[in-house]
Amino acid sequence: MSYIRSILALFLAVFSLLSCEAVRDIIHDDEVVAKVGRHKFYKAQLDALIPAGMMPEDSMRLATQHIQAWAMEQLFADLADTHLSKEEKDVSDELEAYRKSLLRYRYEQRYVNEHIDTLITPSEVQAYYEAHQDNFVLDVPILKVRYVDMMQNSPNRELIRKNIASDNYSDLALVDSLTYSSAIRYLDYSSRWVDAVTLAREFDVDYATMLAMRKNNYIEMEQERGDVKLAYIIDSCAKGSIAPLDYCEARIRNIILSNRKHAILSTLEQDLLEDALAKNKLETIK
Repeated sequence: MSYIRSILALFLAVFSLLSCEAVRDIIHDDEVVAKVGRHKFYKAQLDALIPAGMMPEDSMRLATQHIQAWAMEQLFADLADTHLSKEEKDVSDELEAYRKSLLRYRYEQRYVNEHIDTLITPSEVQAYYEAHQDNFVLDVPILKVRYVDMMQNSPNRELIRKNIASDNYSDLALVDSLTYSSAIRYLDYSSRWVDAVTLAREFDVDYATMLAMRKNNYIEMEQERGDVKLAYIIDSCAKGSIAPLDYCEARIRNIILSNRKHAILSTLEQDLLEDALAKNKLETIK
């Protein structure tokens, strides 16, 4: 009877293993795109990592990167499994530490979201700006500009050049209309700042070269391919100057929010410690 039970137990174990393998095959009833030993990387897994709408060559390049990354992960895992000792492969302490760290992070996020005041008034932004102006010194120039890229022989070239410098609504509406129908590219940074590095990319030069071409607030560069790139500078701030408030506002709001989060978490830590001591949950043994 004992012998029969042993055979039956062995049969059930083998059946269980086969069943697990069958389930995996059903789950991954798909084309295998890469193998490393017994490890398989399925097309469905790869497809989930490739954004829809990519160009075929970009999709292929990204797929190759993912396959190589997956293969390297499996190769290193197998290498470590072969060469590390049992003690070295025991990562239970690290996993537990990571679990606690992750739980703490998630709770802190929830606690902050429940307690933070996200309303930041203009006066708070202004006060922070005035108290920390040394933190807002510009590394590169910033500008307010209108930029257009059009063909050199465009019949609208001079009309666009003239009206792009205007502050009259009808003139600017005409620029919008003309650039929409005849320009290669039109950018309106008249109401917000753009750094000189970003604008210089439109001219395919460094920003020092671009600014050296400035004449009467125009920057104009004719290209060998037949187009002309034109920018009209409405306002500018030099490198090394204090950035204007409207350029820094979003950054200041993020700083204020970050400071509030830090204060909330510091208070939470102190409250937890004091509560644990008061209720004898924490005992220090000398």
